[in-house]
Amino acid sequence: MTTAKDIMSTDVVTIQSSATVAEAIRLMKERGLHALIVDRANDNDAYGIVTDADIGYKVVAYEKNPREVHVHEIMTKPCVVVNPDLDVEYIARLFANLHIHRAPVIKDRLMGIVSLSDILHKGM
Repeated sequence: MTTAKDIMSTDVVTIQSSATVAEAIRLMKERGLHALIVDRANDNDAYGIVTDADIGYKVVAYEKNPREVHVHEIMTKPCVVVNPDLDVEYIARLFANLHIHRAPVIKDRLMGIVSLSDILHKGM
């Protein structure tokens, strides 16, 4: 059985919710990413996620200035999270049912991120 921990990327890039979308774009370009995990404000807070789709649909489409929009204004929070022991088949179903492409892998702490690409390339 292949699980999330077997296929996830452990090099997770996070960003603060107070960062500007311009900063998020720069970080995504530098690292070749389609999403960033939004850090928790404290231990009781939930993680968020900001994706290239969020930027396209919520900033670019409305001709907003990415230097004036903050990540917390466009991110999804709380975001769907995956347990590291969850079977890849169930992750694929979850992604299909919720129409998402990626989710952080969390068990007590942020461990990684799993994407549809990971499922297709590593999970089959």
